[in-house]
Amino acid sequence: MTAHAESESDTGTSGTSGTSGTPGAEAADDEDEDLYEDARRARWTATVTGALLALMGLTAALMRVGGAVAALVPAAYGSGSAVCVFAAVLGARGRTRWALWLMILGVMIMALGDQFD
Repeated sequence: MTAHAESESDTGTSGTSGTSGTPGAEAADDEDEDLYEDARRARWTATVTGALLALMGLTAALMRVGGAVAALVPAAYGSGSAVCVFAAVLGARGRTRWALWLMILGVMIMALGDQFD
């Protein structure tokens, strides 16, 4: 709602006598808008976090592939990165709880690869 519309409703000069301007309906609309904003922010956070974790895992896998380490280490980084990519996709689709748990699982897989390093 704009400041202009609020000033009209306060002075009573809006010229409309509709019931849609009730304070309860406006509060419910604001609450719904806040919920949509929170959901959108959660989707973006899950998507960006999953993508960054996947990028870091892929970078670590590529750095370890050329070294003198066991093949299990880059495989663990790569598979953890793949799990984080899947988490980012789920986060973009709105499945933020699943995305969170898959990101945790992906980081745990990458940490396992780090233990073998």
